[in-house]
Amino acid sequence: MKLTILGCSGGIGSGRHTTCLKVDDDVLIDAGTGITTLNFEQLLAIDHVFLTHAHLDHTLGLPLLLDSVGDLRATPLTVHALPDVLAVLSMHLFNWHLWPDFRQIPSAASPWMRFAPLDFGEAFTLKGRTFRPLPVNHVVPACGVHLATAAGSLVFSGDTTHSEAFIAALNAIPDLRHLIIDTSFENALVDVAQASKHHWPDSLAAELQALSVRPELWITHLKPGNEAAIMNELRVAAPGWGVEALMQGQVIEL
Repeated sequence: MKLTILGCSGGIGSGRHTTCLKVDDDVLIDAGTGITTLNFEQLLAIDHVFLTHAHLDHTLGLPLLLDSVGDLRATPLTVHALPDVLAVLSMHLFNWHLWPDFRQIPSAASPWMRFAPLDFGEAFTLKGRTFRPLPVNHVVPACGVHLATAAGSLVFSGDTTHSEAFIAALNAIPDLRHLIIDTSFENALVDVAQASKHHWPDSLAAELQALSVRPELWITHLKPGNEAAIMNELRVAAPGWGVEALMQGQVIEL
């Protein structure tokens, strides 16, 4: 399994792209502006998209993906997400006002897109890769993603702040090799982090103390211009963890 980081920033500008991770050649986890780094043939190869939540920095590439290659697909693109997330997309995005509903184009019998609810406690296996939603704590319905393979597991938190349920889920994955986790703000912006339910360095450091597993740790969703300060504070707050910033273009293999 090869995970390619198409975008992992908390914003845009100066070559930064928002969250979009590609699993091998056929699956995306989230569909932020990182999707724009794919060429036409790579876009056409995407068959499944797993969404952690409905915020635009994680979903705005989805309607444009369908607009670009939907008519060339032999089967619908499948969008997997929590039922609450799919309800938001139905009401506010694919609603014929903000964007056409590709579940009805060219017809309901033969659409370019279909929704596949995936709730907590459920899993979807595709070509030896199992995707499972994990509980997190964000300002809207959201989940992390546990990606399990025969060679080990990787977890992407999506957007989250402190979550005992998420830590318990991580501790129940004995073969967890990589953890990609949100830390969006430096400690001085703790009020903003708390209001928007993202981690800051001290909160993530406290979270790590409860981990009984020891994966490689990658930090995502760093706010533009704050990256170095956040990472410096993290290395002070969580010594010995070897925390590294996730980078656009990075490849993680299992």
